[in-house]
Amino acid sequence: MDSPGCATQGKLVRREQRDFPERRQNAAAGDRNMQIGFIGLGSMGSAMALNLVKAGHDVRAWNRSKVAQESVRGVTLVKLAADAFEADAVFTMLSDDSAIREVVLDAGLLASAQPGLTHVVTSTISVAFARELQLLHEEAGLGYVSAPVLGRPNVAASGQLNILAAGKADAIAAIEPLLAPLSKKVWKLGENPAQANAAKLACNMMIAMAIEAMAEGVVLTESAGLDRADFFKLILGTLFSGRAYESYSAQITERSFEPGFKAKLALKDMRLATEASNEIGRTLPMLEAVREGLSKAVSAGLGEKDWSIMADMTVRGGDSVASSENNAERKY
Repeated sequence: MDSPGCATQGKLVRREQRDFPERRQNAAAGDRNMQIGFIGLGSMGSAMALNLVKAGHDVRAWNRSKVAQESVRGVTLVKLAADAFEADAVFTMLSDDSAIREVVLDAGLLASAQPGLTHVVTSTISVAFARELQLLHEEAGLGYVSAPVLGRPNVAASGQLNILAAGKADAIAAIEPLLAPLSKKVWKLGENPAQANAAKLACNMMIAMAIEAMAEGVVLTESAGLDRADFFKLILGTLFSGRAYESYSAQITERSFEPGFKAKLALKDMRLATEASNEIGRTLPMLEAVREGLSKAVSAGLGEKDWSIMADMTVRGGDSVASSENNAERKY
């Protein structure tokens, strides 16, 4: 039997539906456990879902590939993504725009969602797609919050993410109690959801620039015989303190590029940042440089490595230890 509503080519064909602000106000009370849907149980999503369970919430989750129940103890795994939308709120942590479009919009999940639900998209998505999602949720009478996060899987597991949240005030209020066990701080960035997505893309763009800047600093200083560890002690103790410089200088020093944030996903984010700048008719030269660096890394077969692998390629003049190892493996 056909569902009462479906989404076709990003446009919602919806059943008759009202807004339910009173339901969202009740959900925001914070003094009761909530029914939470969760879509996307990768390393980030599973850590976040588990923290919601620890906070006492009933979490029903769906993933595109099979997930072992023992890896998400306390989470109820459901057979259909639509089941996750039968909740007070649903979190989505999928890889990109196309994944969300396929899983949520093309399947008509907004039209069949529980009335009054608030959808929290924690993925890093394009600014244009965030605007589209905002409109489609409004048409369906559902709350929508863009809430991309800053932090790696280990940070997510410890409930110490920085969450960049934007959306209408009642939608933010509805899900704010759920953000507390996931984060050390929630940054409220306005009522336009796209503002949070633009901020997240800018953050990732600037981290990529910092990685490249450190690599180029190493090129100059090592050419004069200065050890990179000593150079990084200098810059961390004087000009450039902060988590990004501390974390990635350590990886560059140790030549350790096991993925925290994969290069292929970082390249996707640089592409989205480029699209956003193109929309306003601007060219950002430093963005183009780091996008090219990540593109070279991915083309060299290093897409599964941490995005800081582009620093290794810069230091080595376009090659990397990991790339050489990959090529050697292919010969045998």
